[in-house]
Formats: sequence, structure tokens, C-alpha cells
Amino acid sequence: MEEEIGKVEDYFAHVGAVAIRITNGTLKVGDTIHIKGHVTDFIQKIESMQIEHESVEEAKVGDSIGIKVSEKVRRHDHIYKVTE
Repeated sequence: MEEEIGKVEDYFAHVGAVAIRITNGTLKVGDTIHIKGHVTDFIQKIESMQIEHESVEEAKVGDSIGIKVSEKVRRHDHIYKVTE
């Protein structure tokens, strides 16, 4: 099952990282996310995340987080939290 939790705000190709705005629910290190857009479609586990360059374990609605991604993503791609 998947629940939309946010959108991509920005992508930083040189470091392979993405900025995500959390709009629904919470996200924790270890959670699995599905990033989907017009040409983007992959699933990955969150190894670490940061808010304002500080490592955090959990993010909530309103937070803007940074995570490393394994593939290229695009602005406005949707982020879904994958649950069992």
C-alpha cells in the first residue's frame, strides 16, 4: 500500500540528493518510499535524512527534508510512503 506524503521541491544532481516537502504524515529513516512522476518511477529505502543540514530520524508535515536518491528525480515528482 502507498500513501502520498510529499513532493520534490528540488534535485541536486552533483550530490544525488533531493529536497522534499512533507505534506502528509511522517517519514522516518528506514522507511521505504516510491518516487513517481512523468518519467520517474523507482522505490528506495531512506538511509538518512537532513533538515537544514542536521541529521534527523523523523520528519513531519511542513518539514523540508533532504535525502540521497539512487536515480534522477524531477521537481514536482510525487513521493509515496510504502507500507505493508
